[in-house]
Amino acid sequence: MSNLGNERSSVQNTLMQYACEIGWEYVKPDEALRLRGGKTGLLFRETFRNQLIKLNGEFIDLIMIEDLIKKLERFPARIEGNLAAWEYLKGLKTVFVPDEKRERNVKLIDEKAENNVFQITDEFSFTNGSYTNRYDVVFLINGIPILFVETKAVAKFIGWTVNKESIIAEALEQVRRYHRETPEAMTLFQIFTITNIIHFLYSATWNKEAKGIFNWKTELKGNYENLIKAFFDKQRLIEILLKCIMFTKQDDELKKVVLRQHQMRAVNKIIERAKQRRKNRGLIWHTQGAGKTYTMIVAAQRILENPLFENPTVLMLVDRNELESQLFGNLASCDIEYVRVAKSKKHLRELLQNDTRGLIVSMIHKFEEIPQNINTRKNIFVLVDEAHRTTTGDLGNYLMGALPNATYIGFTGTPIDKTSHGKGTFVIFGKDDPTGYLDKYGIAESIEDGTTVKLHYTLAPNELRPEKEILEKEFLNLAEAQGISDIETLNKILERAVTLKNMLKNEERVKKIARFVSQHFKDYVEPMGYKAFLVAVDREACALYKQELDKILPKDYSEVVYSSAYNDSPELAQYHLSKEEEKRIRKAFRVPDEKPKILIVTEKLLTGFDAPILYCMYLDKPMRDHILLQAIARVNRPYEDEEGRKKPCGFILDFVGIFDKLEKALAFDSGDIAGVVKDICVLKQRFAEMIANAKKNYLILIEGKTRDRAIEAVLENFRDENKRQEFYEFFKEISDIYEIVSPDSFLRPYIDEYDTLARMYKLVKEAYEPGIIVDREFTRKTAQLVQKHTHSGKINATFDIYEIDEKTLRKIEESRSSNTEKIFNLLRSIGITVDEGLSSKPYLHSIGEKAELVSLLYKQRQKDTQETLEELKELIKEINEAKKEQAEKDMPADVFSVYWILREENVPYCEEKAKDIGKIIEDYPHWKDSDEFERRFKLKILEIFIKSNIPSEKAVQMTNKLIKILKGAKE
Repeated sequence: MSNLGNERSSVQNTLMQYACEIGWEYVKPDEALRLRGGKTGLLFRETFRNQLIKLNGEFIDLIMIEDLIKKLERFPARIEGNLAAWEYLKGLKTVFVPDEKRERNVKLIDEKAENNVFQITDEFSFTNGSYTNRYDVVFLINGIPILFVETKAVAKFIGWTVNKESIIAEALEQVRRYHRETPEAMTLFQIFTITNIIHFLYSATWNKEAKGIFNWKTELKGNYENLIKAFFDKQRLIEILLKCIMFTKQDDELKKVVLRQHQMRAVNKIIERAKQRRKNRGLIWHTQGAGKTYTMIVAAQRILENPLFENPTVLMLVDRNELESQLFGNLASCDIEYVRVAKSKKHLRELLQNDTRGLIVSMIHKFEEIPQNINTRKNIFVLVDEAHRTTTGDLGNYLMGALPNATYIGFTGTPIDKTSHGKGTFVIFGKDDPTGYLDKYGIAESIEDGTTVKLHYTLAPNELRPEKEILEKEFLNLAEAQGISDIETLNKILERAVTLKNMLKNEERVKKIARFVSQHFKDYVEPMGYKAFLVAVDREACALYKQELDKILPKDYSEVVYSSAYNDSPELAQYHLSKEEEKRIRKAFRVPDEKPKILIVTEKLLTGFDAPILYCMYLDKPMRDHILLQAIARVNRPYEDEEGRKKPCGFILDFVGIFDKLEKALAFDSGDIAGVVKDICVLKQRFAEMIANAKKNYLILIEGKTRDRAIEAVLENFRDENKRQEFYEFFKEISDIYEIVSPDSFLRPYIDEYDTLARMYKLVKEAYEPGIIVDREFTRKTAQLVQKHTHSGKINATFDIYEIDEKTLRKIEESRSSNTEKIFNLLRSIGITVDEGLSSKPYLHSIGEKAELVSLLYKQRQKDTQETLEELKELIKEINEAKKEQAEKDMPADVFSVYWILREENVPYCEEKAKDIGKIIEDYPHWKDSDEFERRFKLKILEIFIKSNIPSEKAVQMTNKLIKILKGAKE
């Protein structure tokens, strides 16, 4: 059924009003259609021509412009076409100028807002011949549609959708449909936004996952006007469009991202710092998983293209081969013209001595023993990845000595540890800022924004953990282990921890842990659809675990990924991987149903590897401080499966005992790491508390009641919108905890109560939000529980669906359901009948609208139960009468639908007029496929009404209504 929520008045018009107040020009839909040349066109051609002449007047002509229009509207209907369009918007593409016999870069959008034309329109329908989609609001720059808005009304049929996740889920389904049905339009659109006034979210087109949809925030929270005016500020939007979009390659697959606000903010701060003469240092702490690699790349791009910096050199420093290749792979997808990778120490020195301009990518170790003052230019900008470890000690001294006048910006995914305050990274990068940070995006904010997920841990049984005294003596209490930031140093410390390593690799212990891991994975992780890391103390331990796991699990369940050495023993060499094989394994691990499901690692993949499907880390390697934070952050990436289920958290199972001494293992300021990882016992305690609350607030509703009275009590209680939303939030939290904790003996006393809550949730959702597939909203383990207990308990979580015919009313009377339940059964039955029959019986549209109105008034308590039930029975009669009368009159479905609507409108001689309109339908069989035919078709119908002396206003109203219904209300 269609929505009764008035999107235009409550959302669309409000949004457009605010946009117009900041300088956007509103174009009415009819005028927009003319400018586009019909529904198959995308560009406002007249605006586009005028602006191209204005921006490229010295060489462009109308023939070139017409060729450009054809090219822009005919890009390949896939992400590669979207990339090509974006390159044109950026001014990177050329046109051939015959008079000059050469290619010239063509400018479609000027970076200065005042040189462009900004237009906005609504009800933007586009067709490719097979499908037609309508975009609620479209923003255009110089006649090019660059952004569409998916508006959602605050008030919706059967329920009020105010939850952000619900908004995203519903809008994302439509966005996916746009990409699937009309991808031609998606080649030009670069960004989309979602709004219902309460929320304003944005994303890049060709992103079809919820994790890529971001909340737009302003300093003045809760002010919708400020949100809209900040995002659609003309200069800001140009900046987002041209400077904050990236196309990257991940395992040979092209992806598209738009920066989050914290990334945009950091980039702007870096540019401002680069402009300053007195300050030439800055430290960016963006927590692991917050996308600092993209921030680095965009910052480099902005510095290189800024004429203020007079053809500068940007040096990107990384400290891992893996990161270097990953970084370079992303750079290859950007438009940075001159990129050089320093292949050796000698090559790096040559690049700097020869005063190379553009971008240089190098690993930090290539600065070892480099001469002082090798380049003293001031317009050198050094961006240092993982700055907390790359610039400590001699390497940092070599770097600073070689480039004494450069500006240094450090990036770190972990905060400054307590041992470094007043020295090291804090001084090198943080000296120009009072807090030590040029920009900070901490763990708590990241979790709140959904950039990362929460982390929980549990300790393995005591008998599987090494002795506490040995762990403390040989690792935790060592002064040299405090604040360590690179894994090579960690490995050297562990090499000296002979007793501890022997304990960890004890043959019997390895066997026990392998059995424990395999059972835990099958019971806890695999049923959730996620994957796991087993982190061993060294490469030998990796090999030992692989051998033991292969005895219990299928061999392809797990793979070992570690670096090889030329003198490795046969036991180690058997797990060496070629580059191609490792690439295949990494790619397969990211895919839900492909193997491997467990990766056994010790050093590789603990930094720089992003696999959102990774949920569980079996930790059997002593770690602390920066290394521990970086490692456990592998499991903090958000993930959503194809059915919309989201990863509730990341989970660490600690076989070492590190988390038993968390204050020693993470020596950071408490404010910086607040909430970084919590004991799973906290979740169990919370689950018990929530069940107790549920007994008082929800389960009491059905206590002592028969099945029909129980369902009636639940449905009646949740007619209140606020109560529904509170219950949805409550159940989401408790179901996430159940997903994480289950199976566990702790849950046994609570299973019946939780099962009842789950079925109550399904009942309420199906009643008040019938468009939602509730089973998809359940976490996997909850879905299994509900299926297992389908026929138990007082609440049947599925409504009866009646086939609407002459027997329906008798079935309703004979039903033992309460009147409240009957109402929802009928609403769902009518809804299904309308939705399934609309294309062949368009008259059902008006009946569906009546049902929606009845439903809404009931939910708002403007009609009581008995009155609502009687009105729904009348709608059943109306459906049956329509079927009967159509058969008696032997009219085609379209003609009968016209007759039915005219009769409802009390139009005289409605049957004759319906037949006259039927002849017009015959004369214009393709009226739905052509704008021109539709216009003529509409005029012919209007003539019939005008000749019948129907007032012109009502004639137009009825004509529009008929057109909408005859189209099946599907557009």
